[in-house]
Amino acid sequence: QVQLVESGGGLVQPGGSLRLSCAASRSIFTIYAMGWYRQAPGKQRELVATLINSGMTIYGDSVKGRFIISRYNGENTVDLQMNNLQPEDTAVYYCHGDTLERDRYWGQGTQVTVSS
Repeated sequence: QVQLVESGGGLVQPGGSLRLSCAASRSIFTIYAMGWYRQAPGKQRELVATLINSGMTIYGDSVKGRFIISRYNGENTVDLQMNNLQPEDTAVYYCHGDTLERDRYWGQGTQVTVSS
């Protein structure tokens, strides 16, 4: 089992930046993948970015070139740097962790609001 704790959400103006962090309860190297999905009101949950333990990263089309996912060797944390945020990025952002057996776990979610 994996517990995930997110932090870093909040309110930002259009064009601004935020950094989200997700801390896992066990070594990130025993996890197949970690990353972020988001869900806006009335919409389906969509992929933001995922980092596979091989080092490969996968980004949703709407965030390519603006968001960067990264991890720190020796730490059980994955970060999401979000740049040039736009109102359409407003959503609850959920961290996910997939075990080597491909069981998926979710964090509690953190709100990101982009508004002037």
